Amino acid sequence: MAEQIININTIDAYNKAFGIETRHPLVSIVEMAKAHPVVDLNATTTYHYGVYAIFLKQTLCGDITYGRQPYDYQEGTVASFAPGQVVTIKLHPNVQPDAIGLVFHPDLIKGTSLGKDIKQYSFFSYSSREALHLNEDKKEIFKDCIQKIRQELEHPIDNHSKRLICRNIELLLDYCLRFYERQFITRKAVNKDVLERFEELLNTYFEDTNSYLKGLPTVKYFAEECFLSPNYFGDLIKKETGMTPQEHIQAKIIDLAKEALLGTEKTISEIAYQLGFQYSQHFNRYFKRNMGMSPSQYRKA
Repeated sequence: MAEQIININTIDAYNKAFGIETRHPLVSIVEMAKAHPVVDLNATTTYHYGVYAIFLKQTLCGDITYGRQPYDYQEGTVASFAPGQVVTIKLHPNVQPDAIGLVFHPDLIKGTSLGKDIKQYSFFSYSSREALHLNEDKKEIFKDCIQKIRQELEHPIDNHSKRLICRNIELLLDYCLRFYERQFITRKAVNKDVLERFEELLNTYFEDTNSYLKGLPTVKYFAEECFLSPNYFGDLIKKETGMTPQEHIQAKIIDLAKEALLGTEKTISEIAYQLGFQYSQHFNRYFKRNMGMSPSQYRKA
């Protein structure tokens, strides 16, 4: 069976695909059990998101592939997607999807506190094994937030509609942020494995005699090596250590630089090249920004 490709650039486009009434041009509540899909649910479908979406899956009805890996999407799982993301869904045969959620257009939150802070909800970019799993109490909180938004959408649009809708969306996302932070805590053993893997990778990155060919290490590199998205990886490391991955990388580079400056006769340019800097001037600025003095000043001091 051929794969369907659905572009979701507007709320109306999403609603039409699933036979949902459009009550507001920029936001919609989704109840899959009550929807009347126009798309073929038996076909593998790839969605190109141009809107924000967050769903609570209430039954195990299919598989989601986010990027190149399967999403950990079971019963009681929350999945969230942001504009620019591509998601592939394959439902199990003869199973009615049952999910409740929300889709909203980026234009809805422009000029609001939610629009200003939307990047703090980094779970919109989580993927693979990083889904949020809710118990019954948390599911009720999720549904209650959705119901508040639904009630507002059932009223005629007025001067207060946008602000109240955005505030309730913000409340929902804040709860999800809290739930994710608690999930980080309950997954201490898994988190410890990731942290140890990160430390091992960071230590061995510069041990390779050809490390200079790879350039400076990036957060994306370490996240991929741990099979995590950069945002999830960053949040996990920050939660476990109090420092961001970038701060860990900077500290490692500075330690190696100081060791080379004091323990070898290598020139500043040779040290810079060895650490992965393309230009010694870049290394000089990097070192001074972190140490308050240039590499040559540090060596003399």
